[in-house]
Amino acid sequence: MRNTYQYPKATRWLFYSICAYFIMNGAQLWETAIMVPAWTAAPPSSFIFFQNPYGLDFKMFWIIIHGIHETVFITALIFNWRIKNRRKLMLLLLVAHIVVRIWTLTYFAPLITEFQQLPYSDTLDINLQEKAAQWRNLNYARVAIFFALNFLLIFGLKIREENNG
Repeated sequence: MRNTYQYPKATRWLFYSICAYFIMNGAQLWETAIMVPAWTAAPPSSFIFFQNPYGLDFKMFWIIIHGIHETVFITALIFNWRIKNRRKLMLLLLVAHIVVRIWTLTYFAPLITEFQQLPYSDTLDINLQEKAAQWRNLNYARVAIFFALNFLLIFGLKIREENNG
């Protein structure tokens, strides 16, 4: 006798998407809480984190994690397409996510690449410190937005699958 409920594919894929987002959120939280305060503390000397031969470069990690998350999200959207209210929620959140990703690719990524390419120096550069502090503070907002988008996605689980349109 089988007494477990099997969730439909649409709901399962939405759940997988939320889980993938939480994995990404966890990595964002770790980086934002541990790494960002350290490398933004006293540039350019604190940029030693980025210096070769053992410098930190999370570019490939973020490309892979975003790629996985976005693939799972789009797959979830495909499976939920017939559920009108889920589709609307997911499309809205996808557009918001894309806007934040564009912000990431036009501001955050180029600036951190610039920071990574600066040579080490023991001299504190006030302008560079302000630039790094602005990056850090805007990053707090960006990470909060990514978290909010994921939490809003959870509401999709409450939308019943019979809600077709």
